[in-house]
Amino acid sequence: MQAMVVAAPGAPLTAVQTRVPVPGPGEVLVRVRACGLNFADTLLVAGKYQVRPEMPFAPGMEIAGVVEQVGEGVTRLPLGARVAAYAGYGGLAEWAVVPADRCAVVPEGMPDTVAAGFLIAYGTSHIALGWVAKLRPGETLLVLGASGGVGLTAVELGARMGARVIAVARGPERQAIAERAGASVLLDASADIRAEVKALGGADVVYDPVGGELAEAALRATRPRARILPIGFASGGVPQYPANLLLVKDLSVLGVHFGAWADHSPEAVRGCFETLFAWWRLGRLAPHVSNVLPLAEAEAGLDLLRRRQATGKVVVEIAG
Repeated sequence: MQAMVVAAPGAPLTAVQTRVPVPGPGEVLVRVRACGLNFADTLLVAGKYQVRPEMPFAPGMEIAGVVEQVGEGVTRLPLGARVAAYAGYGGLAEWAVVPADRCAVVPEGMPDTVAAGFLIAYGTSHIALGWVAKLRPGETLLVLGASGGVGLTAVELGARMGARVIAVARGPERQAIAERAGASVLLDASADIRAEVKALGGADVVYDPVGGELAEAALRATRPRARILPIGFASGGVPQYPANLLLVKDLSVLGVHFGAWADHSPEAVRGCFETLFAWWRLGRLAPHVSNVLPLAEAEAGLDLLRRRQATGKVVVEIAG
């Protein structure tokens, strides 16, 4: 099979021919139709992610495709089932082996390019807002990086959960995307976020996939007893939260790592997927895919994420 692999930390992806993997107990072999790219993939290939596969390996954390072989003990996924899966890595290839409990059956009518970018972004936001922060109707949700892959889903889910959503995105085009997803208030990333949000009454929940200076500004724009959700650090800056401010404002900092949830709470994650797919079937979610590229151009897709040029999801389509 063909795969796009990284041979050394920071090296560009290269096309190779390799053997089709064989599923072990509890695993399935998926014929990959599409692979969703995430900012975490850029860290993975740079050797800066918390998971460090032995090189060479194919990145690609989430996929959509068809089950072609099942390992011992797999009973709930029949051959031929269309699935989306959180693979961790290995998705930029024509076949991938993934644990069966990380797969979800794709709803009829959902395109592969949408399914491949659905699980991580929506799953992260659903767990973060619904399970961790317990966002309530009428609360104010501040979303940083609101036009990006996960940020846009946080805007959409927050609005559907009844929150007033303040979306922070750079430039009118990106802000318009966040507005269509349900944002009530639009702020440019270059604005004085602390002053602007405080003037609006402050934030009850901060959803932060960006980090850096924006994270500090958002922290200081919170209401008492607010919940802060570090999701990632796309700016490259890891925020340091001052304990004195957390204490005097009674703030909670609640990290959300989707991969850890998939490992320690697979049943909760499967339930999350079932809910999100049901909402999609009802027309309550509108996934935004900004770029669809062929497998040979996967490196260009990663570069879009590195330069923060994409809105919504970047997906690699794999023909065959």
